[in-house]
Amino acid sequence: MTLHKADVRLPFGAQTTSSGRQEVRCAVRFPLTLPVVVSTGSGDFTALTRNISASGVLFTLDHAMTVGQDLRFSMRMPHAILGTPQDVLVHCKGRVVRCSSSHNEHLAAATIDEYRFAEQ
Repeated sequence: MTLHKADVRLPFGAQTTSSGRQEVRCAVRFPLTLPVVVSTGSGDFTALTRNISASGVLFTLDHAMTVGQDLRFSMRMPHAILGTPQDVLVHCKGRVVRCSSSHNEHLAAATIDEYRFAEQ
């Protein structure tokens, strides 16, 4: 089963950033660090999630990505977080919407435009 972002109604809310600026969020972010393999037109590489929501994910990477770059990735969501009997593998498709770098760490925020649950 493949779901598209338009198929899911998301709650809207606002949060205040450390600079005092109000930022509108489409969904609640969960601070989950999960290993993922990201596939792009440039190849495959490993990354870690920093946070995940129903509409996007923030990755920590060893190298920079480009805004607008299409990507695919899979995440094994822990059963304890989901409240399910076993972990759930989710295959996602999206695109990079924001990038930043500091020291040897690169961050890339990506949308989750489509996702499907793997057969278990």
